[in-house]
Amino acid sequence: LSVIAMCDAAVPGMRAQRWGRVVAITSIAVRQPIPQLILSNTARAGATGFLKTLAREVAGDGVTVNSLQPGMHDTERVRQLGNRDPDGIPAGVLGRPEDFGALAAFVSSEHATSRAPRYTSTAARTISESTFSTTLGSAWLRERLRRAC
Repeated sequence: LSVIAMCDAAVPGMRAQRWGRVVAITSIAVRQPIPQLILSNTARAGATGFLKTLAREVAGDGVTVNSLQPGMHDTERVRQLGNRDPDGIPAGVLGRPEDFGALAAFVSSEHATSRAPRYTSTAARTISESTFSTTLGSAWLRERLRRAC
């Protein structure tokens, strides 16, 4: 898996500097397997297990590891597939790419650990239309980023 190769190449230098960020984007399929995607579901679950283990091993060296697991977002690919129906989504809306990007930027920043609980180093974050809209809504995130900067 490429995520293992990337971490193998990058993490030793991060540990030596006593600071670094690994942000991997997997899929909500880690928690809710998607039909007909058996190989993808399996590979992503394995990658997430690797990342969680790595996070525990390097947290003491100032390196954080986050696995972001997007659900349905209003992207060009989702539009091409014609899969924009919000039925079955608790919040009733698709996630927005800019909200996902804001969270990725935050967990990559110094502020993710300097002003937030240290547990951010071992997180597997499901960024779905329901959790993002109800728990990690863009207003919440933008306010945290405004305060942090």
